[in-house]
Amino acid sequence: MSPKRHPSDGVYAISVAAELSGLGLSSLRLYERKGLIAPSRTEGGTRRYSEDDMQRLERISELLEAGLNIEGVKLVLTLEAENARLRAQLAKARSAAGG
Repeated sequence: MSPKRHPSDGVYAISVAAELSGLGLSSLRLYERKGLIAPSRTEGGTRRYSEDDMQRLERISELLEAGLNIEGVKLVLTLEAENARLRAQLAKARSAAGG
């Protein structure tokens, strides 16, 4: 039995990620250059997109369709990540306090 993959494990080549996400190769490269996504790389430098990356691409598409530009998308993603981090920290503090 093979080990179970983690959602952050890079498994999809850029062409597969583009097909699955409905985005163009140039869009994926642009999003990486702008810091919206950071796929893992093989030793040879080939991009590998994970399930987490695919979900992030879906969120990027939603925000772009809502009318945000790339910088707006970057800001929203940053704020969403910070919000999630703070919620996890709060939950941990509540758990430690017994409530």
